[in-house]
Amino acid sequence: MKALVVGDSCTDVYLYGNCRRLCPDAPVPVFVPLYQKDNKGMAGNVYQNLVSLGIPAVLKTNNNAVVKTRYVEEKTNHMLLRVDSGEERINRMSGLTVGFLKDFTVVVISDYNKGFLHEEDIKFICENHPLVFIDTKKIIGDYCKESSYIKINSEEHRRSFQEINNQSKEWANKKMIVTLGSGGCEFDGKKYPVSQVEIKDTSGAGDTFLAGLVYEYLKREDIYEAMEFANKCATRVVQMKGVNVI
Repeated sequence: MKALVVGDSCTDVYLYGNCRRLCPDAPVPVFVPLYQKDNKGMAGNVYQNLVSLGIPAVLKTNNNAVVKTRYVEEKTNHMLLRVDSGEERINRMSGLTVGFLKDFTVVVISDYNKGFLHEEDIKFICENHPLVFIDTKKIIGDYCKESSYIKINSEEHRRSFQEINNQSKEWANKKMIVTLGSGGCEFDGKKYPVSQVEIKDTSGAGDTFLAGLVYEYLKREDIYEAMEFANKCATRVVQMKGVNVI
């Protein structure tokens, strides 16, 4: 059993500090750094979660350094600012072959739509591997048609919904697992709720959900049990500060 994770990655940096006064020369808080927490983000977060769950995995991603730095007030967990760098230098994926894909039990596409994957690349993967899970920021279209399942959050689903229905894409509705935040997830017209917990940070929870979904599906080949497990994984990480691995 082996997974291939494909998609754009970054480093998530959380810089925690305190804010006890306002700047005298501008109406902004003075941020005093205390400590820093780093974690692989985006596709890298999916990869790390799969490995943590015990699935051997390979990550195919951008080579350049993309960094998302969040400045967070440590006591309240209030984010003051996020600074992103490196996204303008992401190159399109290359070198993926049918032979390479055959080495993996499952392909997990974590597409943050930063330029690493084009629709044609996703289509190629879906048409040349029997088990593909997709999470994409792109509008869902025929390039996803041969995928196994599509994980999509409620806002992304709303953006894709009209186009899907306008083009009578019944296949899409049957593949989409819609995450609903504190509402759990929905699949094939049925909702799967989660326990209500104190939420500290939702960053990366979708990545954890996707990894948990793939992990449990590989174990049981049952998408319903996989969704229940994925819900539990996401519920666990949102109770912690920053981006966390299950």
